[in-house]
Amino acid sequence: MQFRPTALGWVDPEVSDALMWDRAQVQRLARHLGYLVVWPEPSFIPLSDQVRAADVGVVITPSPQHLSPLEVNGILYVAEIETISPRMSFARWTPIREGVFA
Repeated sequence: MQFRPTALGWVDPEVSDALMWDRAQVQRLARHLGYLVVWPEPSFIPLSDQVRAADVGVVITPSPQHLSPLEVNGILYVAEIETISPRMSFARWTPIREGVFA
């Protein structure tokens, strides 16, 4: 069995003007970066909890507008974020341990 990194694809249908195009672009970037994409089911569960449950290393989205600032903050505790336009990468927060200074 081959191990392949997994990404969560996220396109907010309320933000997207072309849903299928955005999903295709997410799939294309994931393939370019070497990720297998999983798509979440429609849910009322916060996105950061869905990311945690999916056990993925990255969330790929068409643009930062598809995520609220609170969603970005919550996701960065558990995964990285990659956006297509503009092409940006957001690294996961580094956990701060008690008694350890950066």
